Amino acid sequence: MDIPSNRPLKTNGEPMQPIDLQGVLSPWQPGVFSLILYGAVVIGLTLALLFLSRWLGRQHPTPEKTRVYESGIIPTGQARLRYPVPFFMVAIFFLIFDLEGAYIFSWAVASRPLGWAGWFQIQFFIGVLIAGLVYVWVKGGLEWGPKRD
Repeated sequence: MDIPSNRPLKTNGEPMQPIDLQGVLSPWQPGVFSLILYGAVVIGLTLALLFLSRWLGRQHPTPEKTRVYESGIIPTGQARLRYPVPFFMVAIFFLIFDLEGAYIFSWAVASRPLGWAGWFQIQFFIGVLIAGLVYVWVKGGLEWGPKRD
């Protein structure tokens, strides 16, 4: 009996036949029943937690509880203030350049395995960011003071 040495043997000495695992328990192609069951459990738990929080956390608002609290000082004026647009622009610029820095630092760590393809991709990314910055500059988004005549 000629048995290949790379195949495991059954207890009776015969070679084991390979099992086709395509679709048996693949995590990438779950069955429809599994998805429906998972969705039902998620929706059920969400509804149960919402119901419990509403039932257990009954609120009894009083004028004292609904008053704005400012470190023990009696509030004066309205609590809602309008912030000028430059504060919004600072926040947006911070988010853009903070994320840019995170992407560039992560690219720098993995630059050697990425090779030239990664270098061209990060150059394209930086180019898009510079184009956005130039657009904002041309449109006057970087003007902080009053407009000059």
